[in-house]
Amino acid sequence: MKDGGDPGVPEAIPRTLQMMARRLGESEIDRLWVFPPLIVGRKERGLVAASCFTEDGARRLYTAPYAAERTGTSLSVENGIAEEGQAPPDRLAQVMQGVVRRSEIDLGEPRVVEIAGDSEKLRALLDEFDADLLEPVVT
Repeated sequence: MKDGGDPGVPEAIPRTLQMMARRLGESEIDRLWVFPPLIVGRKERGLVAASCFTEDGARRLYTAPYAAERTGTSLSVENGIAEEGQAPPDRLAQVMQGVVRRSEIDLGEPRVVEIAGDSEKLRALLDEFDADLLEPVVT
């Protein structure tokens, strides 16, 4: 559904990833699934999912849907996070396939990024984006 001429909102995915890292804790994130966004002009909506470690070896599953828009004068990135339940680690791929099948729009398979609680792996993912697309660091 992505038209090659539509710019979308390049800040949307990296800022949603940053929000998830803050809310969930970098060391708690096992894997991330970054679904291809729906882009129409300068509007974009999409989904990022995460699995987080639990004490019993299962994974807590979270989804972070987002909607973003860029106008000539402003940028809006609205995102949230919801806990969806738990699953054994070996069932996560099947769970994500269910997300793809149930989607009302066919955007394709998500990119899977293994973080394994390693903040350096998360940093490497964020480093794939231009620094000016990230949320400014408040000091």
